Amino acid sequence: MSSRIGDCKPNDFWGVILNIQFVLNGKNSQVDCEPQETLAEVLRNMLNLNGTKVSCEVQVCGACTVLVDGLPVSACTYLAYEARSKNVITIEGLEKPDGTLHPLQQAFIDEFAFQCGYCTPGMIMSAKALLDENPKPTREDIIHHMDGNICRCTGYVPIVAAIQRAAEVMAKETKK
Repeated sequence: MSSRIGDCKPNDFWGVILNIQFVLNGKNSQVDCEPQETLAEVLRNMLNLNGTKVSCEVQVCGACTVLVDGLPVSACTYLAYEARSKNVITIEGLEKPDGTLHPLQQAFIDEFAFQCGYCTPGMIMSAKALLDENPKPTREDIIHHMDGNICRCTGYVPIVAAIQRAAEVMAKETKK
């Protein structure tokens, strides 16, 4: 049976399994999931992409942030079927084709903008959304944009510095 939310098939518990298709980190992807499964669950449990972290499960900490059609979303509450026919980018998708790190990833390393690292993927994905929209953010722009991401270890000074550094590197790369 075909429906607006994808192809469905029977399931003993919920009644349906959804077959959803989307672009994941630049590659076509297809997965069968239940209607209540979140994007974080599908990424971590079915697609083995464990960079997306789950912490609060109520959309307040930012650890699970991924980009859907370029916008940051909390994958812990974003239902997987909502990603159908969309472009999803996770922390694993930022690496360049030659294996080098994205400037944001490298800047977080260079500025020591992490300790335990649990919040880091969400921080980087939120920062990427900011820099995609505003390639030359002010310190205040960064602080305002990153307000939805919580870090309990590092403090925010090195995180802001890392985003500023990445913006500078990306601006130089754009000029080349």
